[in-house]
Amino acid sequence: MNAKLVLLLFLGSWLAQAQSIQSFEGIDALELTRRQHDVDPNGAVGTKQYMEWVNVFFQAYDKVTHAPVWSAPVPGTRPFQSNKLSNCLNVGGDGIITFDHLALRWVIAVRSTSAANTYYYCVAVSSTDDLTSSNLSWYTYQFPLNHVLGANSQGTTYWPDWPRFGTWADAYYVSFDLNDVNNEYLQIGVVVCALDRTNMLTGSTPNPMQCFSDPDPIPLHGTLYLKHSLIPADVDGTTAPPKGRDEFLVSIQNPPHDGQSTTSNSLNLWDFHVDWVNSDNSTFSHSSLTVPTYTPGCYKPSAPFNTFCVPETSTKVTNNRVDSVGDRLMPRFDYRNFGTYESFLVGHTVHTGISNLLTSIRWYELRGSGTPAIYQNGTVNPDQTLFRFMPSIAQDQTGNAAVGYNVSNGATHPGIRSSWWNTNTPTPKEVVIFNGSGDEKDSMRWGDYSSMTVDPVDDCTFWYVTEYFAQNESGKPIDWDTRIGNYKVSTCSKK
Repeated sequence: MNAKLVLLLFLGSWLAQAQSIQSFEGIDALELTRRQHDVDPNGAVGTKQYMEWVNVFFQAYDKVTHAPVWSAPVPGTRPFQSNKLSNCLNVGGDGIITFDHLALRWVIAVRSTSAANTYYYCVAVSSTDDLTSSNLSWYTYQFPLNHVLGANSQGTTYWPDWPRFGTWADAYYVSFDLNDVNNEYLQIGVVVCALDRTNMLTGSTPNPMQCFSDPDPIPLHGTLYLKHSLIPADVDGTTAPPKGRDEFLVSIQNPPHDGQSTTSNSLNLWDFHVDWVNSDNSTFSHSSLTVPTYTPGCYKPSAPFNTFCVPETSTKVTNNRVDSVGDRLMPRFDYRNFGTYESFLVGHTVHTGISNLLTSIRWYELRGSGTPAIYQNGTVNPDQTLFRFMPSIAQDQTGNAAVGYNVSNGATHPGIRSSWWNTNTPTPKEVVIFNGSGDEKDSMRWGDYSSMTVDPVDDCTFWYVTEYFAQNESGKPIDWDTRIGNYKVSTCSKK
């Protein structure tokens, strides 16, 4: 693995406002014994390390030296196998790494298929914030899912796809898309569950998870569901949400599936109130958020979930275009309690440019002490040449927002950039994290998501991870790369 440190300095007026950017190599495909094009790169920064997941392995790196913690990426089954959780030994994609800022603990969460048509959600919570500690152990949990996922008329349990995970004071929250495997994996609804975070942090037996679905009840014959892929709010900083504050989730509202419509002007907001004493008092409700009209990235009315339109330098020869995953909002739904107000940030890929030929990053900020509402929004599109896609957003403790994403076009290999702005004066400034030097020539799958998080120690430094290619991939072996970058805005300093 190439561990060379790349140091890029901001130029011009940006020098007065931002620090240098550092980046180093994350997990690369050739390090793994199992390789997939469905990479799912994500991670989080903790007090001492950065921890990354790709399908289906994890690795951690020292924050200062960037040296890997373990000699090789660790199979995603390891914590569960060590604790003899037999239902968590066949983990699939969509593993998630989280650093719980309120408890200073690591969390690994991943779906497992213990047998045909049988699903579990497996969660490991660390006993310490230090992944190199001799005292490190994992509290592990296996949550059966079949009874909440529903089944189609043929008796096949719906596939729990694209799980999203969020830390809140009263629970860990996870959402699943419901896909009908007997109907070309048609998305027919969603399920959201609250997990007993309080007991999970101490290694105690958690209360049964509490779950809700939409539609409710889950149908035997599902139809196309257009507000899928819910993202739970995830806390940044050490100030918890106000006591008793409900968890909120957001999702896209795709255009009507009528073969003609291409635009939408709304998002979905979901309010999850959990009561661990009396589950009958728990509720899950929905409302709509009106936003400026958008076309989801790479949207096709005839196939709204086939969002493949981002060109590479090789596209004119291969005709291969990579996936913008523009049919949904992208994690994280970042939450921060500033004391005087609460702020939520989220972003997604939208069409822009002349005749909607490019993709760019749309972002939204929600505020409000009750049900949050759209406070402001913007679009990151500093030029009319690059496709920008696969965003993830976060906010530091002084109100600086940063979104990371990939870029590409017919003359540029897919690379990694970020834009930042202060939420009081939202004028994005783009910076280069790393330039790619290869194309994914034999697959349209790209990432599925990326991850922007904030350092819990200085509460200022943004850390971002996503996929790129160091060289053209064509045929075998599968040979993608990931890169981890970090920077902070100089106006942010530890309070």
